[in-house]
Amino acid sequence: MTVTATGTSRIDLGRDIAGLGKPRITVFVLITTAIGIFVAPQSMPWIAGMLSICATGLLVAAANTLNCYIERDTDARMERTRKRPLPDGRIPANWALGVGLMSAAIAVPTLVLAANRLTATLGLAALLIYVLAYTPLKRVGPFALQVGAFAGAMPPLMGWAAATGRIGGLGAVLFAILFLWQMPHFLALSLLYEEDYRRGGIATLSVRRGPEVARRRLPIWAGALTITSLLALPVGAAGLLYAVPASLAGLGFVAVAWAAGRESSASLWARRAFLYSLAYLPIVLGALLLDAR
Repeated sequence: MTVTATGTSRIDLGRDIAGLGKPRITVFVLITTAIGIFVAPQSMPWIAGMLSICATGLLVAAANTLNCYIERDTDARMERTRKRPLPDGRIPANWALGVGLMSAAIAVPTLVLAANRLTATLGLAALLIYVLAYTPLKRVGPFALQVGAFAGAMPPLMGWAAATGRIGGLGAVLFAILFLWQMPHFLALSLLYEEDYRRGGIATLSVRRGPEVARRRLPIWAGALTITSLLALPVGAAGLLYAVPASLAGLGFVAVAWAAGRESSASLWARRAFLYSLAYLPIVLGALLLDAR
């Protein structure tokens, strides 16, 4: 096995560089982008569709890599992130900066060529919002969550725009679902790791205003998500095959969030709400794929 000058194998180095892009998030983005393309009323040539999906994933990996570069000092103070490649010293910081910028420089033109300028513009906007707005605002106040969620909800809309060349219809509904889903999902996550975020100087809602406020917000956001998910019906994109599981999953989310907020053990109810959020999205998006018109 070849070893670099720092004593790290090339395999490990490649794994660490790929890890900067946060592969699990990137895979999630690939799936939601593909859903946006699949449910669009117009079809794309499969090569153009695959290139659009891969370029969107590369753009998200670029945003995550640049986020890791900017937050490397913050990550070093947090238990859950201190072993990431940059705070652990396994990769030079300038490498991460170069990889992030190069990935973005490849992804944006690819989106123009494979899809259209609208899709590339949406992707570039998401990148800039995530890196230049959301990342620094995380240290300022809890409203950073909404800013980051705007960028995080962009991939399915980009898939829709790649296939249709426009914004609207079910693409806008998918954007709204992903935006609102991130609220209870990340509120629960921030409650699970509240002390860690406090050490890192991340101004989450529970850190700034206390866990009780975050607990009360969870069912409110879950309710807004449930209502919004049903907008797929009036835009003519789905019927009962989607409405029934989406409604049940949404009401279940509200119930879990409400009951979780009444638990005496904060970590237990936050974990329940977080795990339910992970189950909710596949149910709703899966039902939409089965019933999309």
